[in-house]
Amino acid sequence: MGELVTPAFLFLGGFVPREGGDIVAVRVREVEHELEHRVETLGFELVYVEWAGSRSRPILRIRVEAQAAERGASMQVGDCAKVSRGLESWLDELDAMPERYVLEVSSPGLERPLTRPRDWERFAGEPVVVKGWRELTKGSARLEGEIAGLDESVDGGAARIRLSDGEEVAIPLADIKGAHLVFKLDRGKRD
Repeated sequence: MGELVTPAFLFLGGFVPREGGDIVAVRVREVEHELEHRVETLGFELVYVEWAGSRSRPILRIRVEAQAAERGASMQVGDCAKVSRGLESWLDELDAMPERYVLEVSSPGLERPLTRPRDWERFAGEPVVVKGWRELTKGSARLEGEIAGLDESVDGGAARIRLSDGEEVAIPLADIKGAHLVFKLDRGKRD
């Protein structure tokens, strides 16, 4: 029989091992902090980090995009390869990483996840889907609308969302399980 593996779960962009796991949160924070700096040095912005896989062979998935000065430029396969090559030797030398791991680098995609407070300002006016840890509004833990910005007067920040009926709601960022932009193929752009 194969080895029993303790599953790991994604929690707000990080890896949270189940009890008894090898990879501890300290290692994850150490890797993610330096990862962001190294991705920026390569000319890209780190959008999202996900740890998956098993204890013996974790998968590090990262999504990157062009830095602010390069907005409008789409990510190409060569860009992802550049980031991968730029990170591999560092990750290979890192004590916090197991000897065997998988690094996956991709663009954020058309339905880009919103992972940082600044995303709510940057993508104001764009359609969005928001999922909450619990009810967000009107009895639902899921809502769709248009991003109206970020309310920084709320402790920890709140995403302002304009619903289809015109009502604007503020959802504390701590209550958001996940959010992403919406792409509509029929118009060839977000909307």
